[in-house]
Amino acid sequence: MQIFRTKTMTHEDFSESGLRRCLTAFDLTLLGIGAIIGTGIFVLTGIAAATQSGPAVIVSFVIAGFACAFAALAYAELASSIGGCGSAYGYSYAAFGELAAWIIGWDLILEYGISVSAVANGWSGYFNNALSAMGWPLPYSLSHAPELGGYINLPAAAIVLVLMFLLTIGVKQSARLNSVMVFIKLLTIAVFVAVAAFNVNPANWDPFMPYGWFNHNADGKPVGVLAGASIVFFAYVGFDAVSTAGEEAHNPRRDLPIGIIASLSICTVIYILVAGLLTGLVPYTELNVSSPVAHALQLLGFNWASALVATGVIAGLTTVMLVLYYGLTRIIFAMSRDGLISPAFSEVNRKTQTPVRVIVLCGVLMAAVAGLVPLGQLAELVNIGTLAAFVLVCLGVIVLRITEPDLHRPFKTPINPVFPTLGVLFCGALMAFLPATTWYRFIVWLLIGFVVYFSYSIRHSRLACEEPSG
Repeated sequence: MQIFRTKTMTHEDFSESGLRRCLTAFDLTLLGIGAIIGTGIFVLTGIAAATQSGPAVIVSFVIAGFACAFAALAYAELASSIGGCGSAYGYSYAAFGELAAWIIGWDLILEYGISVSAVANGWSGYFNNALSAMGWPLPYSLSHAPELGGYINLPAAAIVLVLMFLLTIGVKQSARLNSVMVFIKLLTIAVFVAVAAFNVNPANWDPFMPYGWFNHNADGKPVGVLAGASIVFFAYVGFDAVSTAGEEAHNPRRDLPIGIIASLSICTVIYILVAGLLTGLVPYTELNVSSPVAHALQLLGFNWASALVATGVIAGLTTVMLVLYYGLTRIIFAMSRDGLISPAFSEVNRKTQTPVRVIVLCGVLMAAVAGLVPLGQLAELVNIGTLAAFVLVCLGVIVLRITEPDLHRPFKTPINPVFPTLGVLFCGALMAFLPATTWYRFIVWLLIGFVVYFSYSIRHSRLACEEPSG
């Protein structure tokens, strides 16, 4: 059947896509840092320490970082050899065929879309806190979803629409804004490290591993270092978004591997450093708050540093939304070009050289979700969706080494197939530690995807059109 046929695509196949090649390796590295450093470092570090891992959250970050490192090497190899703007979707197409590509593309749409809406809700909370500090608080009805007693979470919806406007103008302009925001949040982290380094109390690291490696609390929920790793994994979500810029990079064969590996490496070091200092500043039991980094500085009396961190959080969450929003539109663009969804979504605006129609549609839908729906535990869907994509990318490296041995690979994953296999095992293990409800929701989303595929995509795809009529 044609759904199992694959396509071998290289960078040259995308040369006439209409997207503008304007991003350097430096731009791509900042794009990755912009997507990675956000909710994870400013929120999840404290929550995971307080409820999952204790001071051993450092080890949780190391484990999650290893899983991402193996996946990043696989992404770098496929990005340099196959390219395109579809990320794991495009790589799965080349390795496993159309059906697998559809599944992972459908999965990525959920991952990126939910991520943007969820982060917008967090951004709204910090933004409203800043307004309140200046004496201009928004009415409750305009800062909370209907389910929480309001009319709409206006700041959450508004920031998505602002980013929609920026992305329609052009990717280079968006990359410049991202660079400024990345500088602000790196400055924020530097201030925290400088203050925290002289106020660490080693007694706060004892006990270091209060929940053990893996246990269950009184409510039956998983706790421990391994359970914490499956939660803080969210902190690394975003480096894969670099691979969605394949058709807008100056030299994708060289720049994409640099951007992917450099951004992940820089952020892993930052995470481990911040997690260690944060749990050394105050007892881990006091970190289960919405802004643990700012909270810890407040407890120590550094109010000026706390205010600066809050500013960095707003900048950090903005860049996370910008890059994930960008990645979502490029994945849909790639799927549309392959005929799996309407060809209307692969049209590029001649003036801005961006897929404006996709950007606007995604923006309106995500703004509605961010403004009207409190997402809650749906954020865990981001983790399981990302991990599933990472597993397929690692498997793709192994498969393509066998099926396409002569494919030009400017970057090769070391010690193949050991490293890709370790990526599959690490990411698969983290998936296993996620709650059962997350798996149920994920399966329901995939079932909806199968309905769409077999009712539309299988008959309209590029492969279906290329098949001889017989």
